[in-house]
Amino acid sequence: MAKALDKKDRQYLWHPFTDQKGWEKSEPLIIERGKGSYLFDTKGRKYLDGVSSLWVTVHGHRKAELDRAIENQLKKIAHSTLLGLGNVPSIELAEKLVKLAPRGLTRVFYSDSGSEAVEIALKMAFHYWQITPSSVSPLLRGRKRGGKTKFLTLTNAYHGDTIGSVSVGGIDLFHKTYKPLLFKSLKVPSGNIQALENILKTRHPEIAAMIVEPLIQAAAGMLFYPPGYLKAVRRLCSKYDVLLIVDEVAAGFGRTGKMFACEHVGITPDLMCVAKGITGGYLPLAATLTSEKIYRAFLDHTFYHGHTYTGNPLACAAALANLEIFRKERTIEKLQPKIKLLSQSLKPFTKLKQVKEIRQLGFMVGIELNIPAQPVILRARKLGAILRPLGNVIVLMPPLSISEAELRKLVDITYNSIILVTSD
Repeated sequence: MAKALDKKDRQYLWHPFTDQKGWEKSEPLIIERGKGSYLFDTKGRKYLDGVSSLWVTVHGHRKAELDRAIENQLKKIAHSTLLGLGNVPSIELAEKLVKLAPRGLTRVFYSDSGSEAVEIALKMAFHYWQITPSSVSPLLRGRKRGGKTKFLTLTNAYHGDTIGSVSVGGIDLFHKTYKPLLFKSLKVPSGNIQALENILKTRHPEIAAMIVEPLIQAAAGMLFYPPGYLKAVRRLCSKYDVLLIVDEVAAGFGRTGKMFACEHVGITPDLMCVAKGITGGYLPLAATLTSEKIYRAFLDHTFYHGHTYTGNPLACAAALANLEIFRKERTIEKLQPKIKLLSQSLKPFTKLKQVKEIRQLGFMVGIELNIPAQPVILRARKLGAILRPLGNVIVLMPPLSISEAELRKLVDITYNSIILVTSD
């Protein structure tokens, strides 16, 4: 069976973010099942899930409460459109999300992925300024309504792979090919407060919104802003009447040691995008949260956007169960000693000549190497761990539920893989 699947994979599948030529020449790794912090392939081999199956698995694989929530919802209904109708789990989840989110975010618009959550935020921000009279802002009085059509983003930004989200991205490796398809956004150097104020001061009449990843640029290789930067972004966007969109897709749901990264500095954005860990890694779901001010601006103007599976009851049921596990098991509280353990366990890496820098925020880690990362990733598989590189950066982002023993094992495998690759 395993050999047949290997052959069919090569024959029929096109894998995302994958060198297909290299994939076809190598032995495919095909996952068959999971349990807790582990993945198992079709050949019976066992691997620690060092990246939470692309940053989504929160409480581990085959979590009984999540399995049961989906089974129970299946007995009622699998899907019902949210276009002009409501459904029970989506309503209950919206209430939970608003209560958890930074104060001032009051409305929830569902979608299916982080990219879509960002697209929605961009369209909402753009549309908001088309329907909002200039008289609402002293900075815009006397100007034509709808003049704010540009978006401000940061260098090294990543907000997804759909056209709008790529347009506000800034990583050439991912985005360069598609430049002819994109709308032009304004870019400012990451972490430079003075440069940010300069562009807002001169161009705020044309900027609808600024979009940022809070505290850490994940897909760029776990890059941090300087202390105080996110607070300054919020202050300057308010000062110059520019909406602030915060992309919590990677950082949300406990990854930074708090439920949302915004909590670390106590800010509230105008719009917030969440996805990935929202269902605990079970089903596709995303949400764009907005302020009441933005919502009420649309009461006389229909927002013509939606997805077939928007607010899917199964996904929302899984998300509700996921949030209940956070509460019942005190996940964030229990994560704190593991964050400290992870930090201590990473210290020996700083003595390796192959390691350029270690960057950590909560359970988000980037190990920047002076050597190619891909061979290290492949060696780690042989030692029993699934990792992924971002360029020459190894990412560690295990499930929040990983045990301390498993966490030590994951770090040891990563450390030994670096040494073994360079000693071959």
